[in-house]
Amino acid sequence: MRTQPPVRPEPRTRTLAAPPSLTPLLARGALLSPLKRPRPDASAPATRLALSGVRVDLAHLATYERVCGFATGADALPVTYPHVLAFPLAMRIMAGRAFPLPLLGLVHTSIEITRYEETAATSEYELGVQVEKLAPHRRGTQATVLTEARAHGELVWESRSTYLARHRPRDRNPGQDEDRVRDPQHAPPADPATTPAAPSPEGPKPLPAVADWCLARDVGRRYGAVSGDRNPIHLHPLTARLFGFPRAIAHGMWTVARCLAEYGPRQSVRVRAEFRAPVLLPGTVTYAARGSSFELRSGDRVHLTGDVRPQGPRGA
Repeated sequence: MRTQPPVRPEPRTRTLAAPPSLTPLLARGALLSPLKRPRPDASAPATRLALSGVRVDLAHLATYERVCGFATGADALPVTYPHVLAFPLAMRIMAGRAFPLPLLGLVHTSIEITRYEETAATSEYELGVQVEKLAPHRRGTQATVLTEARAHGELVWESRSTYLARHRPRDRNPGQDEDRVRDPQHAPPADPATTPAAPSPEGPKPLPAVADWCLARDVGRRYGAVSGDRNPIHLHPLTARLFGFPRAIAHGMWTVARCLAEYGPRQSVRVRAEFRAPVLLPGTVTYAARGSSFELRSGDRVHLTGDVRPQGPRGA
């Protein structure tokens, strides 16, 4: 008789009365980080946080659109905006004691967004966030965070973000330390001028350049103010240097949003993006695209790769 693999029970849902305040959450996460010992066999938090009756602040939305390069005034939300709406819920989970990975040093390595139908700026939403799973990674332990947005009881948008806590795997041999790969988005570059380039999603032939962007030194501060993500590595060269960066770096979610603003609006889509290397501020980057694929690079160094594809009917 075939045995079934163990199934993780559905997380219990806790509905919040109001969005959590980010400042105390970030402080709590920082204080708890040194006490955590990440490991892939740890238990993921068993609680799903939900927030209902969420309305979009149109002035805040317009600021977000300007910071990220989206056209303002459209009724449809930018495809990345629900991530910002739900960010306080995600921080409430990841800054808590039940989340086994330290918030400080956590690396956002990828995101997959699915928009099933147009998300209107004037609609009311129910947001939900949970840690879907923990998994071993060659560099440590990776968490997958599922975020959902519902309108009128129907799932209209969801995302899966992966976050990496870097540590030495228990089964790693000492000699394996010599076989290192370049860290993704938040990894401090030892020498940005000589770090090897990541491969293009199209293979050795790079995607054709579409536009060059000169990024101001305050991009991280402006996006941090509108998103609530005030990680010190994004705000100022002095605070970035405390974490091994020569200058402040752009938020990974800003780079995705800026690329998608250039790519153009789509109604029902699935977006996949991988953060490959930090974008130092100030700096000049090149947006490149062909067909469904896009990337952000400076010279031969690729910072972000992604693709945008049509999304079929829900459940298809």
